[in-house]
Amino acid sequence: MCGVWLFWVLVSGMFSSETAVRCMIQMKNYEGEGAYIVTGLVDERGEYIRTLHVCGDDDEWYYELEDWWKFHGRSKSSVDGITGPTLAGGERATFQFAIHEDELDRGYGIRFESGVENEGYHPAEVVVPLTSDLNKSKVSGHGFIRYVRLLME
Repeated sequence: MCGVWLFWVLVSGMFSSETAVRCMIQMKNYEGEGAYIVTGLVDERGEYIRTLHVCGDDDEWYYELEDWWKFHGRSKSSVDGITGPTLAGGERATFQFAIHEDELDRGYGIRFESGVENEGYHPAEVVVPLTSDLNKSKVSGHGFIRYVRLLME
């Protein structure tokens, strides 16, 4: 019986339903280089579970996003297909990512980590709780990001 239960747990996890999330990032007006921004799924302790999107496709600078690099650098997971250009002051970007429905309402969050060369680093600039009633409201940043808006589709 234990073997059947274990099989069910493994198989059901493989087929968990995904939900699309549309994300919009609006940057503050600032002078200088474009910002590298990592969007990641984090657990209740703020530890990365997986990378959802990266603004900044020159991997030579990824180590500057220190908290994420501790996760990504160890895992060496590919970010192909989930990267885009850096965002300069005043710019806006929209992108989509998927979350598993079983990740909702578990204390997880969507974390935005940002850095700009010679300007600063914000390891948890915005953290949005990942709940089933994720709304369309703006969540303000405290660094380079003016606000983030998430919409489950």
